[in-house]
Amino acid sequence: MTIAEKEPAEESDAKDKRAVSRSTLMRAATYAAIGIAAVLVGVKSWAYFVTGSVALLSSLADSALDLLASILNYMAIRVALTPADSDHRFGHGKAEPLSGLGQSAFITGSAVLVMIEAASRFGDESQITESELGIAVIVFAIILTIILVQFQKYVIKRTGSVAVGADSLHYTGDLFMNASVIVALVLSSNFGMNWADPVFGVGISLFLIYNAIKIATQSVNLLMDRELPDEDRANVCAIALRHPKVLSVHELRTRSAGLHKFIQMHIVLERGISLLEAHRISDDVEKAVLAAFPSSDVIIHQDPEGVKEFHPAIGSPLH
Repeated sequence: MTIAEKEPAEESDAKDKRAVSRSTLMRAATYAAIGIAAVLVGVKSWAYFVTGSVALLSSLADSALDLLASILNYMAIRVALTPADSDHRFGHGKAEPLSGLGQSAFITGSAVLVMIEAASRFGDESQITESELGIAVIVFAIILTIILVQFQKYVIKRTGSVAVGADSLHYTGDLFMNASVIVALVLSSNFGMNWADPVFGVGISLFLIYNAIKIATQSVNLLMDRELPDEDRANVCAIALRHPKVLSVHELRTRSAGLHKFIQMHIVLERGISLLEAHRISDDVEKAVLAAFPSSDVIIHQDPEGVKEFHPAIGSPLH
């Protein structure tokens, strides 16, 4: 095997190892989320039936939705990690934002149900019992959630997964929500402020809806092929222009689907160079872009300097 043949083989092996590592981390994050959510649903169900707290009920509903969302995440990530096939040449990465839309719908539904239950409790003077038990359960939930969120942040940093990011957003919100449940239990049981429990229940429901809107917005942007952030696009252009033979960059188009990014651009080169030289320059630019944006599909078109081009906008009427 020649050196020229050996280097691409080594690069391919390295990419395969990175892909395996990232997929393993994503699956591990879903397993951890499902396991912890299942434990919290069981513990909070028992605590709610003992205490009767609406705030605790809202926390239980959120954990139940977290469990369903995490199961949905597992299924979506399993599909998203499926390699491209003859029917899906661009891969299956959009399964992740589809999962995000499903999660946002689940969260909104649970928030509305909790809000209805909380509204029915206004004016109810019955005292919350066993508040110490409820507080202990919530503290336990906070500890487990902190461990999970830290692991999810690590996975997101390594993989950039949208589905894991949406799941992490739930559990990060849970930390604030669980803290508010403790406050509601203390005010209701120790200070006779029975109104605090339904008020916090409504507040938590509104917080859940806010999170659902954020997840849905991010998912829709991905499904609609929204461009990468401006700083990423500027970085792509800067990388291409670092090559001494690249005169300018235009027609840059970007999008993302799951773990993968798709980057297309035209580079302007001197008109007198050979096709072979233009190909070598494009390969150099592609390697530089891939170094900054791993797991990307990069397509580069070469334009000779001074030649006018017509590029119809995507979606313009066909004639």
